Amino acid sequence: MGLMEKLAELERELEELERELGRPELVGTKRYAELSQRYAKLREIQERYEELKRLEAEIKEGEELLRTEGEDEELRELAREELEAARQRRERLLEEIALLLVPEDPRDSQNAIVEIRAGAGGEESALFAADLFRMYQKFAERKGLRIDVMDSHPTPLGGFKSIVFAVEGRGAYGLFKYESGVHRVQRIPVTESSGRIHTSTATVAVLPEVEEVDVQLDEDELEIETFRSSGPGGQHANVTDSAVRIVHKPTGIVVTCQDARSQHKNKEKALRILRARLKELLEREKEQELAEARRSQIGRAMRAEKVRTYNFPQNRVTDHRIDLTLYQLEDVLEGELDPLIEALARAHRERQLEEILR
Repeated sequence: MGLMEKLAELERELEELERELGRPELVGTKRYAELSQRYAKLREIQERYEELKRLEAEIKEGEELLRTEGEDEELRELAREELEAARQRRERLLEEIALLLVPEDPRDSQNAIVEIRAGAGGEESALFAADLFRMYQKFAERKGLRIDVMDSHPTPLGGFKSIVFAVEGRGAYGLFKYESGVHRVQRIPVTESSGRIHTSTATVAVLPEVEEVDVQLDEDELEIETFRSSGPGGQHANVTDSAVRIVHKPTGIVVTCQDARSQHKNKEKALRILRARLKELLEREKEQELAEARRSQIGRAMRAEKVRTYNFPQNRVTDHRIDLTLYQLEDVLEGELDPLIEALARAHRERQLEEILR
C-alpha cells in the first residue's frame, strides 16, 4: 500500500468516526472518549493530507506549464522557482505525516537504566567501557538529564569491568535506547608497548525504568544478601556491609549494588535494576511466543549485535545499523551524539512506516 492509499483509507475511517461520534447514546462513555482521541489524531493527519493534495495539484500544474513551449522565459523561470518551492514543501509535509502515522513509543519518556560491560580485550576493553561512560555522562549533561551511578566495578587503571547507571529526566530512554549493542574500539592501547592497533569491545544494554506497579516483586522470591563493598586495590573500602546482592529465584537474575554508602539506598537501586531486567525478560518471552521476526534491530538491539565502531587512527565513528560514518570521533566522545541519534531515530521511523504501509 502506498502512502496516498493509506491516507485515503484513514480519510474514510475519519468519516466513519464522525458518524459514530454523532450517536447521542455514546456521549460521556468510555467508548466516546476513545473514539474522540482517535478522531483528534486522524483529524491532524487529514489536515496535512488535504494540504498534500493541493501541493500535488500545484506541482502537476507547474510541470505541465514547463512542458509547454513558447512561454515567456521569464515566466518559465518563475514557474521553475515556484515548482521547486512546492516540491520542498511537499517533502517537509511528507515527513510531518510520517511522524503522525508512526505511533510514539510510550516508554520513550521514561528514565533509562544503562549497563556497560567490558568485553573482549582485557584491560583495554575496561578502559573503553570507562570512555563510553564518560561519553554518556557528557551527552546526558547536554540534554539536561541526570546520571545516577547504581553499581560499578572499577579497575586499577581507571577502567570499568562493569558499570550500571540510571539516566533520569523526561525522554531519557528515547535518547539512549539506540545505544544497545556491542561497541567496538580500534586504537593503540596504553598497555601496548609495540604500538600495534588493537580491537576491543564493550557491551551496552539500555532498559526503560519501570514503576513498581508495572512489575511487582514478591519478597518470598528474592534472596537478599549484604556484603562489604570495595574499590580497586582495596580503595574506598567500606567497613560496613552496605553492598547488596539480590537474586530473583524464579528467573535466576542477579543484581548487585555497592556504590551508595547506605545499605538501604543500595537495596533500593538494586530493586530498580531488577524490575527493569524482569520487564525486559517478560517482553522478550512474549515476542518469542508470538514468533515475530524482527525486521529492524534499531531501538531494540540485541546485545550480541555489533552496532558501532570507534576507530582512533582514522578519527572515525561508524554506526553499522545505518551505514553512517562520521569523521568526528573526538566530538562524539565529548558527548555530541545528536547526529548519530537523530539518524538512527529517522531510520527507525522509516522502517516503522514501511510496516504500516504494507
